[in-house]
Amino acid sequence: MYSYIKGNVTMVCPKNITLENNNIGYEIVVPNPYNFMVSKEEVTVFIYHYLREDQETLYGFKTREEKDLFLKLISVNGIGPKSALSILASATVNEILNAIESRDDAYLKRFPGIGAKASQQIILDLHGKISFDDVSEVLNNNSHQKDIEEALVTLGYSKKDVTKAVSKLDFSLDDSTLIKLALKELNK
Repeated sequence: MYSYIKGNVTMVCPKNITLENNNIGYEIVVPNPYNFMVSKEEVTVFIYHYLREDQETLYGFKTREEKDLFLKLISVNGIGPKSALSILASATVNEILNAIESRDDAYLKRFPGIGAKASQQIILDLHGKISFDDVSEVLNNNSHQKDIEEALVTLGYSKKDVTKAVSKLDFSLDDSTLIKLALKELNK
């Protein structure tokens, strides 16, 4: 029904924001409300209208990729909007996709409300099936990212720290620049 709403954020609460558009305040549940700021500046929030017999909720996202991943997650049997939102609140789209594509169920189990069965179901249902445009570019960079990660692990850094540092990099840069930036991030 809704694709996005443009407006001004007039209120930020622990679970949602209020976005004013044409003198109407829309209460929108978002993964990280504190990523938004009360401002006179217009922002675009990508919307998913969740409608059930006993509930009507607007879920909002800063990027189309977040919204698309949310829709993929709620298509998984046993994953509802609250679980999908908690996943998106705890990690970036990049990190979640990397976990799904590398079949890292231990990573997925760390999210609130996601146990062993749910993490395995996410991998089973979504592995190799996420194909929206901007995210496919991320997945193409996956092997390049693994090469950078392996190089840093051989230098003695922990896999966990390396994965966190590398997830912040822009893979359009050359290898030597990527390694320098990752080392700078690791040594903070």
